[in-house]
Amino acid sequence: MPRLFKKKLERKKGLWRRVVDLALTDVRVAAGGFDTKALEMLEERLLAADFGVPATLRLTDRAEQAVRRGTVRGSAGLVQSLKEEIAEILAPTAESGLNSAESGPTVYLMVGVNGVGKTTSVAKVAHHLIQDGHTVMVAAADTYRAGAVAQLEMWADRIGADFLRGQQGGDPAAVAFDALEAAEARGIDVVLIDTAGRLHTHRGLMAELTKIDRVVRRRIEGAPHETLIVLDATVGQNAVRQVEAFSKSVQLSGIVLAKMDSSARGGIVVALQQEYGIPVKLVGTGEGLEDLESFDATSFIEAVFGP
Repeated sequence: MPRLFKKKLERKKGLWRRVVDLALTDVRVAAGGFDTKALEMLEERLLAADFGVPATLRLTDRAEQAVRRGTVRGSAGLVQSLKEEIAEILAPTAESGLNSAESGPTVYLMVGVNGVGKTTSVAKVAHHLIQDGHTVMVAAADTYRAGAVAQLEMWADRIGADFLRGQQGGDPAAVAFDALEAAEARGIDVVLIDTAGRLHTHRGLMAELTKIDRVVRRRIEGAPHETLIVLDATVGQNAVRQVEAFSKSVQLSGIVLAKMDSSARGGIVVALQQEYGIPVKLVGTGEGLEDLESFDATSFIEAVFGP
C-alpha cells in the first residue's frame, strides 16, 4: 500500500491565516540592519505565535545575518528570509504521509495525555481511511475508563469500523495483541490502537505503554508503523513538553495536532519540528469526522506570510 493521507485532504489556507498572524509589516528593517526595537518586536511576534525559543532564536539570527549581509531589504525581504528558514525547518515534513505495511495489517499506536481529543482523533483517522477504501479495526486499549471505551465504540459503529475491547481493568497489551490476531484473521487493512490518556508522571502507565509497544513489535514485524502522539494545539509550549515525556517511553513517529481551529498560535508546528524533529502529520480543524487534514508545509508557509 502507498503512504496513507499523503496530501489527499483539502488544504485550508484560511485556517493557517487565522491561527498564525505574525503581522510583520510594521517590523522595520533599516538599511544597515535591525535596530534593537525591530529585533525585539520580531522575537515577540514569533514567541507569541508559539514558535518557541529555539526556533525563534534561529529565525531571528537568520534574519539579522541576512540584513547585515545586505540580502534583505525592507519588510518584504524580511518575510522572504523567514519563509526560507521555516521551509528549511519543516523540510522533513515534505514526505510525512502516514506509513503503511507492505503486507498484512498496518498498525497505528495512538498516545497522549487526557483531554487532548485523542479518542475523537482516532475516530477521524479511521473515518478517513474507510472513506479511502480501507478496512479498519479500532482497538480500545484503555481498560480503565468505561466511558471512553463506550465513546470509541459508538464512533466505530457510526463509521463502520470493526471494534475490539478488553475486560474492564484488564491488560491493555493483551487487548493490542488480540486486535492484531483478529485483524490478521479477518484481513483488516489498518488497526488503530487507542491507549489510555496518561501523564508522564504516571510511571506505571508509562511503563504500560512501553509494554504495549513491545507486544505490538513482537507480534507483527515492522509494527507499529506509526506511533502518533495527539496534542492539543491550544496548550502551546506544554505540547512540546508532552512530546519530550512520551519520547522517553515510545518511539514517536508523528504528531496529530488536535483543536487547531481553536488556536491562535499555529507556530507550534515549527517549534515541535525544530526541537524534536517529529513532524506534524495530521491537523484537526473542527469537531466533525471530516475535520482532519494532512499537514502541508508549503500551504502553511504561504498562508502565514501570504503568496
